[in-house]
Amino acid sequence: MQPFAYALPATLAEATALLEERGPEARVLAGGTDLLIRLRDGSMAPSVVVDVKRVPELAPGIRVEDGRLVIGATTAMTEIAAHPVVRRDVAALAEAAAVVGSVQIRNRATLAGNLCNASPAADTAPALLVHEAVVVASGRDGTRRIPLDEFFVRSGVTTLGRGELVTAVELPLPSSRIASAHERRTRRRGHDLASVTMAVGVDAAGRSRIAFGSVGPRPLLRIDESGTLADPAAPDDAVDAVLHELLAEAAPSPTSMRASPEYRLAMLRVLARRARATALERLGDGRLERATGA
Repeated sequence: MQPFAYALPATLAEATALLEERGPEARVLAGGTDLLIRLRDGSMAPSVVVDVKRVPELAPGIRVEDGRLVIGATTAMTEIAAHPVVRRDVAALAEAAAVVGSVQIRNRATLAGNLCNASPAADTAPALLVHEAVVVASGRDGTRRIPLDEFFVRSGVTTLGRGELVTAVELPLPSSRIASAHERRTRRRGHDLASVTMAVGVDAAGRSRIAFGSVGPRPLLRIDESGTLADPAAPDDAVDAVLHELLAEAAPSPTSMRASPEYRLAMLRVLARRARATALERLGDGRLERATGA
């Protein structure tokens, strides 16, 4: 491990100013689950590590505000997976957060960190894409809201500007029900990086959103407006045709050690069908609850 300076800013302004001044020489410490590994193996050698855990604007927490679910940047995966509103209204995110690393990792890993690493295998990314998440970022020029689909560029690269920090992730809470589900495939059970990640969301109006990762340089979002995926009675060949079109841009790396491209593409379709079936079941349960007044 190379020596580095350590900074503990007390305000958002201090943190962003330091990050802007030091640029690529600085790295942010929130949960530290990825940063510490890279510091130890030498793949990352910053001149300064900026610890943002005491910045009030980045405090952990989940709240409902103006029709949005707001998740603080340093909120840990354990809290997200257990939160009743997330489990009820954003089921795919709760499921994704529950499989990030080990229990110890989930107690430290933050939502913003999972996104800012810009890993194509980030477990929470597909679920957040399905639920139209927005990244809230602050810097010298103020605050901006970035739709998550515009946040990712490629592996390890986001659209954050120099000195910008993610302060929260927001998800709209729609007036009509959206049911979602998350699926993943790994080389082995436990805390392994995913070979394929998948999330599907279906709403009562017949619109479906499908997002997937680990099969290209960034997670991808695709939308089915035809109503086919949202129709429980749709024939298998019609569903397969829509999935074939939506998943056509998947391009797994041929050099990955975790799985071959052929395996990943095959599992991508399997997981899409599984997630769709679970989402439809959950949507049906929701319709029953509203009909019965339960």
